[in-house]
Amino acid sequence: MRTAFAAAILFGLVTIAFSVETRAETVKIEAFTFAIPEGWKSVTPSSPMRKAQLEVARGPEKAEVTFFHFGADQGGTAEDNVARWYAQFPGSEKNRITEHMQIGQVKITFAMTEGTFSSGMPGGPTTPMEGYALCGAILESAAGNVFVKMTGPNAVVKASTEAFKKMVTESAKSVAPQA
Repeated sequence: MRTAFAAAILFGLVTIAFSVETRAETVKIEAFTFAIPEGWKSVTPSSPMRKAQLEVARGPEKAEVTFFHFGADQGGTAEDNVARWYAQFPGSEKNRITEHMQIGQVKITFAMTEGTFSSGMPGGPTTPMEGYALCGAILESAAGNVFVKMTGPNAVVKASTEAFKKMVTESAKSVAPQA
């Protein structure tokens, strides 16, 4: 009897430990649930405008991933935001890549570039960050677009782009079809 009880307790503890270890951390923004890629870290947003913020480290270099949602009909169109993001990388015209895809009811626009990033709030002072890159995504939704933007050293962003795109496309799959 004692052995069966001990075995049951041990089994329960192993089951709990296994489920905690394999559970992915997520970020929920409106209808979208983003599974945080392995090795990425959720951090406190550095601005109240940010709904969530992640840190992506490769050695001593770090990129940041920021999530924004302003509500229905707020925050501008996908095209306006892509143009604004590219303007933060002056002189990068030859490096700009814009991709469009649709997953179910969700239209996604990806924007990628590299060069010197003018870091700072729009309309405020900026700090030029040489050797930086951008991988951004805009998920269009009736409840308001969700903007996800990764910026950081070129090597970190390029090495993390595949995981970023997977995180975004999988979140679009998590949205139930709308009637």
